[in-house]
Amino acid sequence: MARAPGQIALPLDWSAGGANDGPLIVGSSNADAVRYLRHVATWPVRTAVLTGPRGSGRSLMGRLFATETGGRVIDGHDSVSEEAIFHAWNAAQANEGQLLVIADAPPAEWNIALPDLRSRLAAVPVLTIGDPDDCLARDLIEALFAQRGIALAPEVSSYIVPRMERSYAMIHRVVAALDAASLEQGRRVGIRLTRETLLSQGLIDPDLLERQETDTCR
Repeated sequence: MARAPGQIALPLDWSAGGANDGPLIVGSSNADAVRYLRHVATWPVRTAVLTGPRGSGRSLMGRLFATETGGRVIDGHDSVSEEAIFHAWNAAQANEGQLLVIADAPPAEWNIALPDLRSRLAAVPVLTIGDPDDCLARDLIEALFAQRGIALAPEVSSYIVPRMERSYAMIHRVVAALDAASLEQGRRVGIRLTRETLLSQGLIDPDLLERQETDTCR
C-alpha cells in the first residue's frame, strides 16, 4: 500500500512481526516511539516505558524491539511484581541490555509501593502511542484484512474511516464484524455489505452516512 505523507519507511523487520503477529503500520501516532526504540544508543537511561491503547501494536513493537536490540520487555507493568521490575531496572543499568516496560498508563499513574522503584521510574522516558489518524486507520484496516486473506478495495477503507470512532479498538471490531458478515452471507466486503453490517451493529455513525470521502493518503 502507498505510504501517506508523514509516514516513515522502516526495514522489513519493523513493518511486520512473526507468523502470528498483526501488521505494524507506522504513522504519525507511533513514529516517534518507533524511532526512539530503534536508537537505544541515545537513551539517557537504559529503560523506557511504552504506553498506548490496547490493539495499537504496542506488544508487537515490544517484540520487534527485543528482536533487534536483544533488550528485555515486560509486557504489562502489573504482570510482574514491583521487585521484578526493580531488579530488571538494575540489570539494565548494569549494562545487561535495555529494558522496555509496556503499560496502559505512564508510571506517574501507577500505584507503586516501593519508594526506590518510584524514584527510578520518575526518570524514565515515556513513549506514547496516540490515537490513529485517518491514514493510519485506513492502512491498518486494509492490513488486517490482508492478514485474514482478504484483499480489500481501497474505496471500502476510505468509506469506513470518516464514519467510525477513531480508535484501535474500533478498528479491530470493524474488521472482525465485516469478516464475519462476509463469511456468513457469502458476500465480498464491498461498500454495500460494509454499510449494512456496520450500521446494523452500531459501528458507524448514521449521521455521517452521506459524508463524502476526501482521501489525502494516497
